[in-house]
Amino acid sequence: MFKPDKLYFGTAGIPNSTPKPSTINGIKRIKELGLNAMELEFVRGVKLSESMASEARRIANELNVLLTAHAPYYINLMSNEESKVEASIRRIIESAEVGFKAGAWSVVFHPGYYGSLSGEECLVRVRNALKRIVNYLVDNGIKIWVRPETMGGLAEFGSLEEVVEVVSGLDYTLPCIDFAHLYARSRGEINSYDKFSKVLERVEKRLGSDALRNMHIHASGIEYGEKGEIRHLNLSESTFNYVDMVKAIKDFNVSGVIISESPNLEDDALLMLSTYINM
Repeated sequence: MFKPDKLYFGTAGIPNSTPKPSTINGIKRIKELGLNAMELEFVRGVKLSESMASEARRIANELNVLLTAHAPYYINLMSNEESKVEASIRRIIESAEVGFKAGAWSVVFHPGYYGSLSGEECLVRVRNALKRIVNYLVDNGIKIWVRPETMGGLAEFGSLEEVVEVVSGLDYTLPCIDFAHLYARSRGEINSYDKFSKVLERVEKRLGSDALRNMHIHASGIEYGEKGEIRHLNLSESTFNYVDMVKAIKDFNVSGVIISESPNLEDDALLMLSTYINM
């Protein structure tokens, strides 16, 4: 399994400034901008053809652009309807399959909603689903990291403790740490160097130091309310303390990728990269 040798910076999808937007042109634009990562957004369905996936892999390798993938939003591994759970598992597997064909190193997904279940019941359900997903991928020679994401809404499964615990001891699974989501979920509490450092310490303590050398991170500006996340913002429009986040990431010698999910995509990816370089 591939493990990054440094920290890559990129965008959640095709950069806004891409002429004639397409996956291939997006990868090329990433290189032109001075970034080196891009997330394939399957959020509204896995719609990348096999030929396009192969071409994306070729171009990304040629340009040294690291690819990741994001599974569809309509996933709920905790639904009481078995058909919805099965469809959710299939969508994650499809995202991993196509992502792998495109050369993606990591695929992230939103686990779903608590509904009437307790946090512990949800953890068991998500963990069981992850086992099934990983077993299928391993049996079919698909080598990609599978990552449940920390979520910004209080109704969503995805606290730091939950995503760290749910992957603990499972092969080929690690969390996706979305620092903006953690900031929103905590309603502004996780927003300092000390708090960001404690997040990384928690990951290292439960999953080992190798987890810090293999991280998939999301970041953006964000607006929150009493129930957590409301909407993503540009960093300049938010009180999210991205400078301290970047400092903690650098001080902990994190390797992996930081994906900008701000509306301005590449602008905030470049802002975080320049902050990291000049710190």
